[in-house]
Amino acid sequence: MKTLIAGIMLLAGVAHAQTLHGEALVKALRQGGYVIVMRHASSPRDAPDPKTANADNVKRERQLDAEGRASATAMGQALQDLKIPIGEVLTSPTYRALESVRYAKLGDPKPVAELGDNGQSMQGGTQAQASWLQKRVTQFPAGTNTVLVTHFPNLTGAFPQMAAGVADGEALVFGPDGIGGAALVARVKIEEWPAMR
Repeated sequence: MKTLIAGIMLLAGVAHAQTLHGEALVKALRQGGYVIVMRHASSPRDAPDPKTANADNVKRERQLDAEGRASATAMGQALQDLKIPIGEVLTSPTYRALESVRYAKLGDPKPVAELGDNGQSMQGGTQAQASWLQKRVTQFPAGTNTVLVTHFPNLTGAFPQMAAGVADGEALVFGPDGIGGAALVARVKIEEWPAMR
């Protein structure tokens, strides 16, 4: 019942949300107090073979492709250049999510099972994970922004309408809705961050 109420409050908050773009979004993020939930950067749908696997990808999980590495690097550089403070970084324990954080230089990530894919890649994501994510986006930091890195099924499970069609590396930015919940204030594709400078 609590999950249902939280989900209703989250969706109700969308109606009251102020959508932020460009300079207004940057100004808001510089103040901190937002939760940025992003899908990991671009990654092929299949795990690499032994010849193409990164040396540290010992479990041979999916890893970022050249586009994913470049876009994560550019996003991270843009966040630094824009002086957007990043505090806590929580990530899926999968290789491609950790690699996204590493290329973006977002700091020291904390792997969290609730953001993972349960070893099922595009089929992962449970109701318990969706509930956890819905609750986590209502925990707003003071003076910094929290970053959560997860997967398509987790995003669409938690926010079916808000995350529809979410692309590789795309972020949903949540802020307070004024009634104790979260409101979606922006959607930012990974390639849009550098254009905000």
